[in-house]
Amino acid sequence: MPIEVVIGDKGYDSDKVVEMIEAKGAEAVIPPRSNRKEPRSYDGERYKDRNLVERFWHKIKQFRRVATRYEKTARNFLAFVYVAAIRVL
Repeated sequence: MPIEVVIGDKGYDSDKVVEMIEAKGAEAVIPPRSNRKEPRSYDGERYKDRNLVERFWHKIKQFRRVATRYEKTARNFLAFVYVAAIRVL
């Protein structure tokens, strides 16, 4: 499944990061830092989706096993993320 959009905060606003994202064929939805000499444009409506993701991670981190990452393997960690997401939903 190809990546279509990468949403990030101002901390990821660098030409190198944006170029890498666009080289993969994805759209970079990252607001420009206030000290940029030439501000880039970005999709403000799509950037609002980042809030949903942040709130979701806040909710599943209430499960200690996910927050502290007890699981050593990525497969097992992802399984507990699924379990936590099901419980939240």
